[in-house]
Amino acid sequence: MQRMVWAVLFAFATVLALGPVTIKALRRLKFGQNVYELAPESHQAKQGTPTMGGLLFMAVTIAVAFLLSVGEFAAREHMLLALSAFVILMMFIGFLDDFGKIRARKNQGGLSETQKLLAQGIVAALFSTYCYSHPDVGTAIYVPFVGIEWDLGWFYIPVMIFVIVCTTNGANLLDGLDGLLASVTSVITAFFAITALLIAATVSAEKLSNFLNIGILCAAACGALLGYLRFNLHPAKVIMGDVGSFFLGGLVVGSAMLLGLPLLLPIVAGGYAASLLSVFLQRMYYKATHGKRIFKMSPLHHHFELSGVPETKIVSMYAIVSILLCLLAALGLQK
Repeated sequence: MQRMVWAVLFAFATVLALGPVTIKALRRLKFGQNVYELAPESHQAKQGTPTMGGLLFMAVTIAVAFLLSVGEFAAREHMLLALSAFVILMMFIGFLDDFGKIRARKNQGGLSETQKLLAQGIVAALFSTYCYSHPDVGTAIYVPFVGIEWDLGWFYIPVMIFVIVCTTNGANLLDGLDGLLASVTSVITAFFAITALLIAATVSAEKLSNFLNIGILCAAACGALLGYLRFNLHPAKVIMGDVGSFFLGGLVVGSAMLLGLPLLLPIVAGGYAASLLSVFLQRMYYKATHGKRIFKMSPLHHHFELSGVPETKIVSMYAIVSILLCLLAALGLQK
């Protein structure tokens, strides 16, 4: 418990200290945001805001987690190492997308949708296979509110690939307003940190360190995001970019998988799900009706924005709903 508290505090303080230096470095490298042409008019003022700020909280999160990790190091079964490798690979996909946009000087200049999905699918397959073969994870997942485990067998890998790709892209789509994804994910990572601690209290001594380390990583991410919000709340001084949103999406889904709780994701990551579902429904309805729309703009937070809700109020609303959803998910863990 103490290590998790220290992880939050260390990560928070480090991001606060390094934030101004990082923003200056991003400006010097001319890593500026290219606003999507069809984005709401108010977003045009964000053109040129330093992007790829996700590199800061990603590096701090992983460094603090390894610094405070517990137990002996066993490469193959070390969950913290595997989860860190997974989120770094997801982050690298985001980095390629961001860098392509910066070079092309337009929002649509990065990786194509097909390229991103293919790369995510490959990384997802590798991590799903790891979880499938790990003695502390396996193919059984917890069914919330029912209190039983559902063994997916060989279906586990394709199902988890789908879950990973959906969660990661849901996080990416939610990153559309200042402070939105960071505030929502700080709540989710806090939930998984506490959940990992509770699970660690129920397992054998041999498994204890793995689950504690997941909790420490999530706690570090929560602290890093709280520090990052100092610079990312409206008006944002830095934007996380795809490098940050892919990292966070990967961290959330990876933690859920290692804890055996992927079925909780539609609840705790309800903000992610709402963004992904709203985009899917908008596209399907647009094609089926030859140009009609369900929402004024998707993802859903842009619909609220175009309906006249202030950006800061939308962020607050999503954060509050995320807290309530995590409390609901906690009830689902009761056996």
